[in-house]
Amino acid sequence: MSTVPAIQKDYDPTPVLEKAYKEAKQTDQKLHEMFELLGWGLLPLELKYAIRADVQGIVDELKGRYASCDPFVQKRRKRVLYWVDCYMNGVCSAETATEMLAY
Repeated sequence: MSTVPAIQKDYDPTPVLEKAYKEAKQTDQKLHEMFELLGWGLLPLELKYAIRADVQGIVDELKGRYASCDPFVQKRRKRVLYWVDCYMNGVCSAETATEMLAY
């Protein structure tokens, strides 16, 4: 006896896929705006991906939503700023900056 429900043959996944696409597009637009706000719009995608959560936190703080006094958060933010500056000033490659920030 199977506990998995049978899939309807006339099931149309289009509405679910359209909703997921719309949400992904909105998230992407929000991320793009955050990077632009910081002047980091031209960073390579792999570097943006590695620091997207950090950027969200930085933007939230800039907008006054909260302030983090956690020393580990502050240390991570300093690392992000350092490696992004290194990349933007031509001191290191995008690959190096991404590697140093991805974990």
